Amino acid sequence: MVEKEEAVISEEEAAQYDRQIRLWGLEAQRRLRTSRVLLVGLRGLGAEVAKNLILAGVKGLTLLDHRQVSEEDSRAQFLIPTGSLGRNRAEASLERAQNLNPMVDVKVDTENIEEKPEDFFNQFDAVCLTCCPRDLLVKVDQICHKHNIKFFMGDVFGYHGSMFADLGEHEFVEEKIKVTKASREVEDGPENKKSKLDSAESTMIKKKIEFCQLKDVLEIDWNGEKAKAALKKTPADFFLLQVIMKFRTDKGRDPQPNTFQEDCDLLLQIRNDLLDSLGVNPDMLAEDFASYCFSEMAPVCAVVGGVLGQEIVKALSQRDTPHNNFFFFDGIKSSGIVDCLGAK
Repeated sequence: MVEKEEAVISEEEAAQYDRQIRLWGLEAQRRLRTSRVLLVGLRGLGAEVAKNLILAGVKGLTLLDHRQVSEEDSRAQFLIPTGSLGRNRAEASLERAQNLNPMVDVKVDTENIEEKPEDFFNQFDAVCLTCCPRDLLVKVDQICHKHNIKFFMGDVFGYHGSMFADLGEHEFVEEKIKVTKASREVEDGPENKKSKLDSAESTMIKKKIEFCQLKDVLEIDWNGEKAKAALKKTPADFFLLQVIMKFRTDKGRDPQPNTFQEDCDLLLQIRNDLLDSLGVNPDMLAEDFASYCFSEMAPVCAVVGGVLGQEIVKALSQRDTPHNNFFFFDGIKSSGIVDCLGAK
């Protein structure tokens, strides 16, 4: 974990973050102003997360991406200016990202995350990976869990998106409004007997939550009795995420519109093989699921990126209850769900 320096909020910063300070308090903003975040993957989802963290006012944000700008990036990546084809994605995003908030130290790293040594991650308080392969996600999460670094992952594929958090043993405070009872001197009646909320007074309650690692979630044995019972309430998007991860591992890329039919056939085959190996009925994912998994859609990136950015802010500021541990978004139904999977 990064050693924290004493945070001092200047008058300029107090004016810049006035609304946020009113929302979650000066102490939470101070914690943000001493936090450094690593963001891996500057596609559409990564751009949304970067925007939200920069506007929130973290101390520093490192944008890491070794890939070049492609035509696909024009669908949802609003930080990259036109005419940037062939440039490094992180470098192309830097100017617009920095202009969002000059008070945040925004840096670029063009190296491959898979080649980074373990001690590289120690300079950050939180690490967020977007649209990355399964093995890389598991590896980085294990490193972060070991060193008490907040870990997040996010993904968007077509109409669907998800996020996962591993905050280790996380302490936070939650605001509770003081409850007062109606005075006995007031005339008796149904309304006066009810407890009332006194919005003028509140108290901060300290709480603690323990998160599990991503590896534990992905290796759930669905043949066990408890798992079978939980399966009925488990979102289908959890298994869709694993299908996409397997596709990404096998092909080294995401499903692409220019190979639509070929990729649909492969996704369907992966669904059948993967879910069968997990002991889950392949019908958990509808037969036509593959056709809704292509490209990054800007509205889906906005929703998932908003939730992901919010959760990183909550984790760093240690304010309010975090999502433990998944959030899934279905753009077809316009619905999102928080679910806890893999907890012992």
